[in-house]
Amino acid sequence: MSRAPIGRTVRRLRLEMTLSQQALASRLGISASYLNLIEHDQRKVTATLLIKLAEILRVDLATLSGAQERQIETGLRETFADALLGSEPVPETEIEALAALPGAARAVLALYRAWRVASEDASGIALPSGRRILLPTEEARDAFHERTNHFPELEAAAERVGKELAAAPAEMNHAVAESLRRRHGVSVRVAPLQNALRLYDPVVRSLTLSEQLPRESRGFQLAFQLMLLEARDVVEQVVMALSPSSAEAGSLIRIGLLNYAAGCLLMPYSAYLASARTLRHDVEALAARFCVSFEQACHRLSTLQRPGERGVPFFFLRLDPAGNVSKRFSAAGFPFARYGGSCPRWVVHSAFATPSVVRVQVAQLPDGGTFLCFARSVSRMASSWAEPKPVHVIAMGCDIAHAGEVVYADGIDVGHAAVGIGLSCRLCDRTHCRSRAFPPLEHRLALDPLTRGDSPYRFEKISGR
Repeated sequence: MSRAPIGRTVRRLRLEMTLSQQALASRLGISASYLNLIEHDQRKVTATLLIKLAEILRVDLATLSGAQERQIETGLRETFADALLGSEPVPETEIEALAALPGAARAVLALYRAWRVASEDASGIALPSGRRILLPTEEARDAFHERTNHFPELEAAAERVGKELAAAPAEMNHAVAESLRRRHGVSVRVAPLQNALRLYDPVVRSLTLSEQLPRESRGFQLAFQLMLLEARDVVEQVVMALSPSSAEAGSLIRIGLLNYAAGCLLMPYSAYLASARTLRHDVEALAARFCVSFEQACHRLSTLQRPGERGVPFFFLRLDPAGNVSKRFSAAGFPFARYGGSCPRWVVHSAFATPSVVRVQVAQLPDGGTFLCFARSVSRMASSWAEPKPVHVIAMGCDIAHAGEVVYADGIDVGHAAVGIGLSCRLCDRTHCRSRAFPPLEHRLALDPLTRGDSPYRFEKISGR
């Protein structure tokens, strides 16, 4: 696999602006033939030309990194490697060619997702009542990904509410509760709740929070309720613009947007970005400063994508001990595998072994992409003594080029500390991996009974790939 080059990104952005090669080349001060070579990745782009491209195409330098093309290419590679399709191996050159046509590529990925849902349902994934289970989670995740997990409309609404509250972080919970009472006639109480953490009764205008919630979570639920009342119209406008295909997907998106708005209220954009830079993205220090949880502080870091005022592009991930991913977003261009497990060598898995301790890793993908990753486990209170506590790992990471801006890189020789990981065993062509659980789908097994290698599976590349 090769890292997604800049030429594809330049071509996509040029076509989106309906510019011909001649028109863009003229603005750049180069010949059309030279631009053609750039778009076909046969010429390198100088720093001066890169800045000109960003200005003319009206994007920042991070957008020119090729992250979107890289994610699409990863999705296509995963799709065509699915043995259940029963198709002949698709050459790498054809995958790269299709990835260069983002509209067609997204259509292929959408068809594959629909086929996955249909095949899973046909295999018997249904409720006891016989009603089929639809999986709108991927649609909701894609909706946030396509907006780079940044919603200016909600940022503006939260800033308006925040100015009215005019409260320091330590006083925010009280200020939000008072605003609910004065502006909306909502009474707030903390009490035992059965199978719920927050309960709002619109008839009597009463909000009850579970006594099991820690202070940070109570504050977030208060902020959620206030933004539900203050920003309902803004949220509905965003949902309408995203055009969800089902009521279930719409509900997931709506709740996700309200969670986003609550985070904006508790962690105002400019103040949070300034603190993140000052504290060099020390998440625990940020959480303490804004009186939020570790997860809330991490998630807010992944949303700092305001044009002209961007933060470090991070990916964000939350998963449970079984490897199930319940949240994911990648502003850093990290190509998450959409289906199946992730690499066992990745730090997100070892973080479960050291509760509440931040684990750090320089992770390098097979295509050479290198990321500074950090992860920490978090847990919630169990519903009763006999129940296990819900435990998750929150993981974040950024391109290694930003390592100097992140406190977790201190003391690490980033040039020599890289650990080779893959997206998943079935998509990884690394040889001699002692942690490999499955052979890669794109290769042919080459087992020898006379030799026991250091990896459970030896394989060779299929001709033509």
